[in-house]
Amino acid sequence: MKRVLFGTPVTDLIPSLGLLLYRLVFAGFMLLGHGWGKLMSFSENAANFPDPLGIGPKLSMGSAIFCEVFCAAFVIAGLLTRVAVIPLIFTMAVAALLVHAEGPLFMPAEGAKEPALIYLVAFALLLFTGPGRFSLDWKIGKRK
Repeated sequence: MKRVLFGTPVTDLIPSLGLLLYRLVFAGFMLLGHGWGKLMSFSENAANFPDPLGIGPKLSMGSAIFCEVFCAAFVIAGLLTRVAVIPLIFTMAVAALLVHAEGPLFMPAEGAKEPALIYLVAFALLLFTGPGRFSLDWKIGKRK
């Protein structure tokens, strides 16, 4: 189980630097560009947040904040990366397939599916590769 949670097949220097940059960019953009605004405006916007799963708008927004802020922060740190990307993948699938179901596929149109699908694929890649050696997962997994 430790190997699944903390192991990473990518440990060479250059690919690991690439994965570090990849994690910082995608998870950083998710956190700062999407999650942080939701967190800061929760009280003003929670009642009107989309509720595609029927769990209530406040819980829907809270779930999105959890994924886009806290899970993204774990991905940035490379801590429990494979676990942290699962809620992000799910959230982006819900955004693309339910929230923006009627929207066009590509930007710049309002409500386009493209951003959610790009994030979904980006986080899915980390599910398969792991975070690389410049991560807390690698440090923890390396211990005997």
